[in-house]
Amino acid sequence: MVKNRKSVLKKLHEIDTAMCLFMNCQSNHRIIRQFFKAVSRLGDGIIWYILMAAFLFLDGMEGIKAVSHMLIFGATGTLVYKIMKRSVSRPRPFQVNLSIKNKERALDHFSFPSGHTLHAVIFSLIASIYLPSLFPILISLTVLIGLSRVILGLHYPSDVVVGALIGLLIVKISTFIF
Repeated sequence: MVKNRKSVLKKLHEIDTAMCLFMNCQSNHRIIRQFFKAVSRLGDGIIWYILMAAFLFLDGMEGIKAVSHMLIFGATGTLVYKIMKRSVSRPRPFQVNLSIKNKERALDHFSFPSGHTLHAVIFSLIASIYLPSLFPILISLTVLIGLSRVILGLHYPSDVVVGALIGLLIVKISTFIF
């Protein structure tokens, strides 16, 4: 049973690495690399700060509620992903496989889960609760942020998927509280 489980995990890691390598090769094209670097930098936080400022400026008291919701659960996301990163300590793909090229600076040392994706899901979904018309734009940006992390060699696809699922779970929990 343990040998079979190790075999399955090895196969999943091989698939994850192959997908990462394929996606990372797309960054060899200058336009693609520059586009995804810009998207990734938006995911560093600047877009979420602008979004929160817009809520405060445009929506008065409802804006304060939306921003409070985003800040509390964004901070929750930070706490969860930092604990996970330290406990799992998965190296970044470019650190393990020399064929995967690092095309952007990493904000920390570990890969799992993707904090950019986790936060993009949290901020996009919470903002969409308060202003549903933003959903198509924000979910598109969220997908692009997740893709950027793999294309730039900073994360495996599984890091992004797990980051998105954690973000989704945090938002789901937040709706019971807010």
